[in-house]
Amino acid sequence: MIYPIMSAAEAAEFVKNGDNVGVSGFTIPGNPKVVPAAVAARARAEHEAGREFKINLFSGASTNDYTDGELSRAHALNFRAPYQSLAEVRNRINAGEVHYSDRHLSEMAQEVRYGMYGKMDVAIVEAQSITDDGEIVLGTAVGNSPTWLQLAEKVIIEINDQIPESIHGLHDIYVPLDPPCRREIPIYKPSDRAGSPTAHVDPKKVVAVVKTSMPLGMPGGFTPLDDTTRKIGENVCAFLANEIKVGRMPKEFLPIQSGVGNIANAVLEGLEASTEIPAFQVYTEVMQDTFVKLLKSGRCQFVSTCSLTLSRDTMMDFFDNIKDLHDKVLMRPAEISNHPEIIRRLGVVSMNTAIEVDIFGNVNSSHVSGTRLMNGIGGSGDFTRNAYTSIFLCPSIKKDDCISTVVPMCTHIDHTLHSVDIIVTDQGVADLRGKDPIQCAHEIIEKVAHPTYRPLLREYLKLSKGGHVLMNPNLALSFHSALAATGDMRKTDYSHYQVD
Repeated sequence: MIYPIMSAAEAAEFVKNGDNVGVSGFTIPGNPKVVPAAVAARARAEHEAGREFKINLFSGASTNDYTDGELSRAHALNFRAPYQSLAEVRNRINAGEVHYSDRHLSEMAQEVRYGMYGKMDVAIVEAQSITDDGEIVLGTAVGNSPTWLQLAEKVIIEINDQIPESIHGLHDIYVPLDPPCRREIPIYKPSDRAGSPTAHVDPKKVVAVVKTSMPLGMPGGFTPLDDTTRKIGENVCAFLANEIKVGRMPKEFLPIQSGVGNIANAVLEGLEASTEIPAFQVYTEVMQDTFVKLLKSGRCQFVSTCSLTLSRDTMMDFFDNIKDLHDKVLMRPAEISNHPEIIRRLGVVSMNTAIEVDIFGNVNSSHVSGTRLMNGIGGSGDFTRNAYTSIFLCPSIKKDDCISTVVPMCTHIDHTLHSVDIIVTDQGVADLRGKDPIQCAHEIIEKVAHPTYRPLLREYLKLSKGGHVLMNPNLALSFHSALAATGDMRKTDYSHYQVD
């Protein structure tokens, strides 16, 4: 190997205060695992010496504790984009310590290429291997690595010997040209290849190779299904089956996109059991555990993804069965897995989770009570705005019935009513297509709100005035006011209020 082999601590010396640093991966898989922690250690030493040391961190999506966690605990983050999910960094963002820009995942790489964030100083990328001429077999996720490798002035490669050689060929690396030279992306079905199985870097930019032996996959699995999540899954599958039956979806079905988490798993398990929905393909951003089971059973025919977001046990099972699965999975860069052009062309059915929805069909997927960031918008906007049918999922109530996820008005809006087709809870399905906002309000209240909260939501409508949309500015956030004051949205009280 022509590249200098270094320890993580030695490689971390290439990262300077104020640098823009791009890291590989998308969700926990594929992230670097030793160099960011060494950068964090360096930051602590600098702070103890009375010197400033913070970096601006760019990723594909969320990262792991080795990256966001270590850097946050070391107070080494100045800026973060485009998505995060760890409590360590979330708390510092909400406290104002870390500046955070919540971006659509499909746009992050191209915005950096366009120069909107300044130059990329350092890229830290986990890989299975690198050749002397700069061909890189990436790890268990792609994220924005191809762009970081293209733009960064200095590149640090973590070669993880736990990534098996059999991963070769699972990647499809395609970076579109920038305007005004961009062409159509040649993906016409989820299994189409558009690019190369390897990423490329100018060998002269590789300042260090760090050899690691770090475990793959997520350390824990997802929360087991309960009656609520299972009912949501059943409701989604019943809706999809009926769409095929009445001819609003083709009988051969369409590719699906599914977010990550136990609600998404409930939908996938429902699809596995369905006798009315044919075997299907997937065009999504994350491939989680249930997909492996569906691929092995034949219910899922192909998965195009950005990341193998698998638990450690399922990751081992995946590679143990790689001979049978190798031609059924492709990993792509985030700007391709989430690209509006492809999503619209393929007719992807999108399914994402919501924190809350309001009675007119607006969705909050990122902020609690309008102010406290949870994770970010992620890829939900990429898929929602371009889907054949966009579906949002959430339980109807939370916190021992004290919180209704259906509210008079969302405290923060990521997805407006213009983009939302279907809302599904454990109570049922609200179909917003072809309805005006007031009709949507009645549909949502009667079909997906929990019965405990329906009287309060009906009362809000009666106390509201307007034209195309009904609204009462004095009461629009009444559910949230009651929650803040008493800890219980059920204590919302409209008895003192009358419409003029």
